[in-house]
Amino acid sequence: MPARSRKTPLRIAIDTGGTFTDCVWIDPASGELKALKLFSTPSDPSTAIAGAVAQIAAKGAVTLLHGTTVGTNALLQRKGGRVAFVTTKGFEDSIEIGRQARPKLYDFFFDAIKPLVSRELRFGINERTDKDGKILVKPSTADLKRLRAAIRKAKPDTIAISLLFSFANPANERVVAAKLKSLRLPLSVSHQILPEFREFERASTIVVNAYLQPVMTDYLNRIRQRVAKPALVFVMQSSGGLTSLATAAREPVRTVLSGPAGGVVGAAAMAKRSGFAKIIGFDMGGTSTDVCLVEGAPTVTNEAEVDGLPVRVPMLNIHTVGAGGGSLARFDAGGALRVGPESAGADPGPICYGKGTQPTVTDANLLLGRLPAKRFLGGGFQLDVDRTEKLTAVWLRTRKSNLSVMRFAEGVVRIVNANMEKAIRVVSIDKGHDTRDFSLVAFGGAGAMHACELAAALEMPRVIVPAMPGALSALGILMSNVVKDYSRTLLWSCDGILPQRDLAAEFRKLEANARKDFHAERWPGQVAFERWLEMRYAGQGFELAVPSNADSLQTFHAEHRRRYGYMLEQNQVEIVNLRLRASIETQRPKTRPARTIKESAAPIGSKAVFNGRSMSAMLYERSSMSTGKTYAGPSVIYEYSGTTVVPPGWAATVGKTGNMILEQKRKRTT
Repeated sequence: MPARSRKTPLRIAIDTGGTFTDCVWIDPASGELKALKLFSTPSDPSTAIAGAVAQIAAKGAVTLLHGTTVGTNALLQRKGGRVAFVTTKGFEDSIEIGRQARPKLYDFFFDAIKPLVSRELRFGINERTDKDGKILVKPSTADLKRLRAAIRKAKPDTIAISLLFSFANPANERVVAAKLKSLRLPLSVSHQILPEFREFERASTIVVNAYLQPVMTDYLNRIRQRVAKPALVFVMQSSGGLTSLATAAREPVRTVLSGPAGGVVGAAAMAKRSGFAKIIGFDMGGTSTDVCLVEGAPTVTNEAEVDGLPVRVPMLNIHTVGAGGGSLARFDAGGALRVGPESAGADPGPICYGKGTQPTVTDANLLLGRLPAKRFLGGGFQLDVDRTEKLTAVWLRTRKSNLSVMRFAEGVVRIVNANMEKAIRVVSIDKGHDTRDFSLVAFGGAGAMHACELAAALEMPRVIVPAMPGALSALGILMSNVVKDYSRTLLWSCDGILPQRDLAAEFRKLEANARKDFHAERWPGQVAFERWLEMRYAGQGFELAVPSNADSLQTFHAEHRRRYGYMLEQNQVEIVNLRLRASIETQRPKTRPARTIKESAAPIGSKAVFNGRSMSAMLYERSSMSTGKTYAGPSVIYEYSGTTVVPPGWAATVGKTGNMILEQKRKRTT
């Protein structure tokens, strides 16, 4: 392949996590898929990104595709901007009142989630629009002047505007936004971001967007400045598609699951190459574990919550728990061993990295012989076994524990496995799916070390470990299309027949908006559309999403029966929301992992602990494994981006697609 022209930007996908920053690109000389892992820089993630780009592309133009957890972390740690919330007079406290739902029904001491906007920063304007979009009261000039003066005096960083029934008619909201624009503060306006009913959820989403705007804008600007060479920057959205840097800065609420979304896209694509459409993605990184269920294609939800706050923009259906390689072990007040959700992160990191002092899951795996100390990151970084063993023993003594170091390490692994098993059950068994019908796709740096034990506990038939598992989220970002999502609330009733002509007219309006937005951002290519209807039986409080076509009614009845066990074909059906997904397909890379067969592919003997017993285990380098050959456990398989543990009774086979398939040996029956 000829060398890359200076005029052809090198596409680099970078996923920033809590411990590592993962980078993936196609080498222009060989055409092979390459990966680079750097320690993250939590104080300023853009530092690691700039360093990665400098290593990968010393010269020439770059297109940077970025998945980030900056917005997520700002929300979880409550480190966003100071928001002024503007709503219809009398509804200022709606974001605190919420839905009066009790997450813990019998906990009398449960503390409600505090809103992101304090009482003194909530402002009401005397205006009113009814449910049909009729303007009943227009905001007066005097009221608008008073509102502007009050907000200026409060000195917020950003403004969120969400007026009652603005989704039906945004005229009053436009007037308020126009008046406040002169304050030169970032504006988040509900009819532009989420023109849907349910005032609490809409207001919550707009407030989250405003809360993240200062943080994300500053962060994305730093990336643009630090990556000095000619570069275009695009950001991964929670919905599984790319968007421009400007859109991500304007609507950061769409990026709160930016990094994990890349993993879902990558897991589904790689499993499909091996012929598996029904999968559960299991992404275990340094600070957290993300799980998702995929049947054919990743599913998108519009009913997500992040740290207890409703966020009603499209997101891939991902469940996250605080369980990762850096999760800290501790003893609770009753003396029981716990793991996470606190994490050592990249700084100080696990004990074995050389700076940490409190045991983590990574340290436990190292002590059990499941992590090769001299071959971490392909041998580029050595783990300190002696330091880990000594400091763990000291830590146990200071807590007056009678556990031996090995018993303690086994306990840490069992507990973190239980936490992750529970997370998998949330997306599968709790929603009526049988885990025996799904394959477990393990990725993230630590996922394949725990996958077989989880699959056995859930009776899953196989584990799939893609090539470069520790960088799969970045690979998913590299493979993603450009996506924009649009919606509108209708609240139409239909008696057995869908108003197809009227629906088509409404969808054409949304499609026109999509084409206009793509044109404004100068995206080349043909725009493809997916039309969806959210429907419910009259009297129900929530709805189900089905594709919009001639069979939508029958599909809705069938989906209701699958989800809830019954259907009411004689009942009136309501069309609640229209949803449109507009996408432009990007040039997907031909992922061909580099294979460097060693002259000597002989495995190395080692020791590892399984089920309380130290036993001989073979140590293989993944690139030296022959395609189609079966490698029996117990064994440990290492590669640059991750480690795979094959327990006793399991075997691994590398397929032609580069995926490694792990299955339990069948027991003979008499």
